[in-house]
Amino acid sequence: MTDYPETLLAHFGREVTTLCHCWRLTRRDGTVHGFTDHDLPLTVAGTLFAPETGLAASEARDTLGLAVDTVDVEGALSSDAISDEDIAAGLYDGATVETFLVNWRSPEDFALLRKATVGRITRADQRFVAELESAAHALDQQSGRYVSRSCDAELGDARCGFNLAQPGFAGTGSVVASEPPATLLVAGLDGFAPGWFAHGVLTWTSGAAAGRAERIEEHRKDATGTRLVMRPGGAAAAEGDGFSLVAGCDKSFATCKQKFANPLNFRGFPHLPGNDAAYGYVVDGGTFDGGALVP
Repeated sequence: MTDYPETLLAHFGREVTTLCHCWRLTRRDGTVHGFTDHDLPLTVAGTLFAPETGLAASEARDTLGLAVDTVDVEGALSSDAISDEDIAAGLYDGATVETFLVNWRSPEDFALLRKATVGRITRADQRFVAELESAAHALDQQSGRYVSRSCDAELGDARCGFNLAQPGFAGTGSVVASEPPATLLVAGLDGFAPGWFAHGVLTWTSGAAAGRAERIEEHRKDATGTRLVMRPGGAAAAEGDGFSLVAGCDKSFATCKQKFANPLNFRGFPHLPGNDAAYGYVVDGGTFDGGALVP
C-alpha cells in the first residue's frame, strides 16, 4: 500500500494538479539513472530525473493473490544514459526500478508508488519497452536445487571448487577481425585445442566493452585461424580489442571427470536412470546388475 504524505494528499483535492511520474533505475552494477515524463529536470529524493527520454508508462494494476503484477515502461533511445548496446549486452536485466508520483511544482512532495525489477526488454525501431515485474515474481524463481543429470554449479565457483588459475585453463588474446553475426577471428590461442573454450567465459580487457563478460558458444580452429562464436547480442568488438578467457564446461559428468578431474565436486545427479530406464523392461543382451549408468 502506498504511503502518501499529507501535503500530496491535499494536492490531490485541488481542481488542477501538477503531477508527473519519475523512474529511478538502479542497475545491478550500482549505476543509477533517473527519468521523468515531465518536460523539465527534477531532483527528487537526491536523484536528478532527466526529461529527454520520452518515457511513458502503461496502466498498472495491483491485484490480490500470488499473480505477478506487471507494468510496461516505453521510451525512445534518445538519452545518452541508455544505449542500444547496453540493453543488448544485458546490463539492464534484473535492474531495480522505483516509480514515484511527484508534484513537479514542489518536488519534495512525492510518493513511492511501486518498486519493481526489469524483466523482459524488447527493442525495435530505436525504441524499447521494459516490462517491470512486481516483487511477487520472486515466487516464480528457483529456490533450492533441481534434480538433474547435469551440474548446476558454475565452473570455478565455491561449489565447483576447481581452480581456474592452474596452467592451461585460462588464456588471453586479441581480436583480429569481427565476422557477422557473432564470430571473432582471434590471435593468442594457438596453444589450445579446438573446443577447449566452448561454453567458457570471455572478459574484455580493453576496448569499448572493457570489463564485460560474455559466454562463448563455440571454439573453432582451422587453417585460416582460430575463431570464437559468441552468444548473439553481445558487445561489438573491434580489431585489437584484448580479452581474457577461461576453459568451458558443458556441465556433463564426463567432462567434469575427463577434462577437469573434478568428479567428487560434480553438482548434478548423473546416475539417475531417466524415463527410458525407469519405464524399460528386461530384454536379451541387456545388463541389469544395478551398476552405474554413467561411467
